[in-house]
Amino acid sequence: MKQTIRLYITILTTLCLGIATIVYFGNRLHGPDDSKTQERVAVAEHASPSSGDSIFSGLQRNATDPLSRLLLQFLVIVAATRLTGKLFQKLGQPAVVGEMVAGILLGPSLFGWLFPQAFHYVFAAESHGTLRLLSQIGVCLFMFVVGMELEVSHVRRKAETAFVVSQTSIVLPFFLGVLLALFLYHSLAQTGTTFTAFALFMGISMSVTAFPVLARILQERNLTRTDLGSMAITCAAVGDVTAWTILAFIVAIVRSSNMASIALNLALVVAFSGMMLLVVKPWLLRWFRHANMKVAEPGKGVLAAVLCLVIAASLTTEIIGIHALFGAFLAGVVMPSLGDLRHKLALRIDNFSSVLLLPLFFVFAGLRTQIGLLSGWQDWLICLTIIAVATVGKLGGTVLSARLTGMEWRGALQLGALMNTRGLMELIVLNMGYDLGILSARIFTMLVIMAIVTTVMTGPLLSWFGKVKKGS
Repeated sequence: MKQTIRLYITILTTLCLGIATIVYFGNRLHGPDDSKTQERVAVAEHASPSSGDSIFSGLQRNATDPLSRLLLQFLVIVAATRLTGKLFQKLGQPAVVGEMVAGILLGPSLFGWLFPQAFHYVFAAESHGTLRLLSQIGVCLFMFVVGMELEVSHVRRKAETAFVVSQTSIVLPFFLGVLLALFLYHSLAQTGTTFTAFALFMGISMSVTAFPVLARILQERNLTRTDLGSMAITCAAVGDVTAWTILAFIVAIVRSSNMASIALNLALVVAFSGMMLLVVKPWLLRWFRHANMKVAEPGKGVLAAVLCLVIAASLTTEIIGIHALFGAFLAGVVMPSLGDLRHKLALRIDNFSSVLLLPLFFVFAGLRTQIGLLSGWQDWLICLTIIAVATVGKLGGTVLSARLTGMEWRGALQLGALMNTRGLMELIVLNMGYDLGILSARIFTMLVIMAIVTTVMTGPLLSWFGKVKKGS
């Protein structure tokens, strides 16, 4: 042991003396030419603290570095969304509702109102671009998982009833949203947008159902394998596909400048969807069977290939002119159902995106939500009207069509409560409308409040309607 220590000290001493000797003679060498020296001195003076700086100036500069700020944002966002999500779970609500609320609380509506200096430091305006891009990646991964959760087998078993109920629960609220746009366009549309674009987005914002939230509510209440659960999952699946298809066409129409451009975008959307369903899906099925993915765990190579598919599909739909998330959703739809392959992939991707990236989307939406803009009683009256119209259209349309197809009152009312939940899917639609310059900050805030309220009321309404006498 002593010999090892002596050897270590000898080697360390020798190397240190060697370094000191090299530095000594190196300082005697001629430096670079004057122009380069002056350039480096200027850079060094710009990067290093001046003589008048305090001893903490370096720490302050490091703290405001873009990477430092982004890491701080990650820390604050992940901690806040997880804690709020856990709190809402204890209150009987899905965790995603708490995460949505956390996004609003971290925005100007609370954090920025109570601690404006801290808010502007953590969420500085120049950092919003990075937050937006990372949040969009999280949404694309989320939509890929949503696409994988759609089970075509459920749709086939109850196709006729599900089709009638799901389509009515989209068309009626869509009509009411367009009707409501007549009264809100002048005061609440974004400056420069057309009535057509505003009305279409008001219609689709009333029509969306949060399929993932609905599925988790059913799981938490052990309703997944019941007739109600099966019908709700089927209606939500059919409605989801319909709503996102309509939204894709709306975005193509809004982004296009003339009829020829609209026709080209729609043709490209149809062609891409056909290629994914008729070419990519069979090829994936053969490839996964060859890789024996029915029993094997997806390795790094498989995950890399799947992520490349998601990215390529997202890039394609973004270039076409609809939105990257539609490509991600379609990539999830075409994933083969071999054993529990979809479940394994969903666990790996969803655990990463839902914990790290998706909370960024909630906060980015919260940064755009300014409850302080709703100052007078007229604004709050409009907000309550939007909530009422959305609920009557979605819940009422579902109950009406379910009763017409022979469902009893209790089941129809519970199904209506489930279909009325909007959650994260609504936030995605609203952010698209905001990015396209269609929704103003005031109507955006009102619709975000509507999304949270209609999602929060799902659980209580489900329990309340469950007390209705069977057959009444």
